[in-house]
Amino acid sequence: MERKKKLSPEEIEVLIKTLKKRFANNLHRHEKLEWNSIQEKLEANPEKMWSLNEMEKTGGEPDVVDYDEKANEYTFCDCSPESPKERRSVCYDREALESRKKYPPKTSAIDLATEMGIEILNEAQYEHLQSLENFDQKTSSWLKTPHEVRSLGGAIFGDFRFGRVFIYHNGADSYYGARAFRALIRL
Repeated sequence: MERKKKLSPEEIEVLIKTLKKRFANNLHRHEKLEWNSIQEKLEANPEKMWSLNEMEKTGGEPDVVDYDEKANEYTFCDCSPESPKERRSVCYDREALESRKKYPPKTSAIDLATEMGIEILNEAQYEHLQSLENFDQKTSSWLKTPHEVRSLGGAIFGDFRFGRVFIYHNGADSYYGARAFRALIRL
């Protein structure tokens, strides 16, 4: 049975209130942007609001981090200080999950992101996010892995240590209690 991907009017009201408060409290992430235009976009995209709510429910604390004027798109990204708590202990993708014979995790980062209607950050997006403030100082986040790395059984992840961003590699089938994934959605 497929889950409903629509929020009730009450859920929409709570989500908008939460996002608006976070927006106001973190103006350094989105200088020169105005909330009213963002709220209009939110209200015009109920399915994407469902995805933003999923980001919120899993501990991502989504906030606006970019605006593409040409495409007229706002980018919301996970801005929780550490990797989203309810998305941890997942391997990278379905192939990695199926290859893991002993103690497989419940799901994979790619599967969960797809189910939520969001996109895992790539290296450039992760570095942009880290330029706004320091994230993942105690945790790490899977990143969209280039095909040439994934075809060899690996996957990449990032974190912030020693005053800088690090991008590492691991077996795609690995999973840890301190590793989740950060994602974004555009609207």
